[in-house]
Amino acid sequence: MATEPELDVRTKPHGQRHELIFGSFNALSPGNAFVLVNDHDPKPLYYQFNAQFENSFSWDYLEQGPDVWRVRIGRPAS
Repeated sequence: MATEPELDVRTKPHGQRHELIFGSFNALSPGNAFVLVNDHDPKPLYYQFNAQFENSFSWDYLEQGPDVWRVRIGRPAS
């Protein structure tokens, strides 16, 4: 079983993080996912995904702090 790629944005400037995350999501083929690694709960990002891609993404917390959050973000298969 192949592991999903990780996108670790902890060292990226805050102003670039969402651009990188949405770029990674847009590059996904249906049925694939990546794991976002962040230094805080990305709940506001979830709301942004929900507004832009309602019913067209998956969001699963793999780790919830206190220092690291890992979220599997996927594009469901059609």
